Amino acid sequence: MAFEFDHLFICTDIGACEADRLVSFGLVEGTSNTHPGQGTTNRRFFFHNAMLELLWVHDIEEATSELIRPTRLWERWVNRKDNTCPFGVGLRPGTSGGDTVAFSSWAYRPPYLSDTLSIAVGTNSNVLTEPMLFQIPFGKRPDQYPTEKAEPLNHPAGFREITRIELVSPTADNPSPEFQAVIDINQVKVRVGVEYCVELGFDWEVQGHQVDFRPGLPLILSW
Repeated sequence: MAFEFDHLFICTDIGACEADRLVSFGLVEGTSNTHPGQGTTNRRFFFHNAMLELLWVHDIEEATSELIRPTRLWERWVNRKDNTCPFGVGLRPGTSGGDTVAFSSWAYRPPYLSDTLSIAVGTNSNVLTEPMLFQIPFGKRPDQYPTEKAEPLNHPAGFREITRIELVSPTADNPSPEFQAVIDINQVKVRVGVEYCVELGFDWEVQGHQVDFRPGLPLILSW
């Protein structure tokens, strides 16, 4: 495959107390990190092939700086409960991807990356009714992280891999060319719904179970 799903972020309240419900459900939380210069912090859950990130703004000045402003992360976060899509979808090159980016993009060089690295951000980044799209050229499956960066992958809930990402959106029937490109490579499914929500399917959903974390978190898990 030329492209793989790397991770999903969901904008949450400060501190992402919603993560505690995921832990109580049976997920093991990995390390959190802060993005210096970008003004964001997260709580994260890792699976064998991808990661779920709960993200919030901790420094308004950094998040609204000239360098970070084009990402619209501040607006996406502060308006997350008011007609703005609270999600971001990250891809990485697949085994045959090379340097190709799945959608038209611009090079984002946040302060927390070395000078030689950049993230490709979709040119629809100002379309706040769609998820932020980005591709990480140096992204890897969590089960291929080096030992010193290994994260917990074994969950009491039994989940191993994310095998479906489906976004529910009021504007799903009118995607931008960038978002349509991600849909066309079968990395994300979409359907129309009144409120923003994301469904993550695990391990091909053979057990037929589902848990809904709304209204606190716009997330449904299926397995």
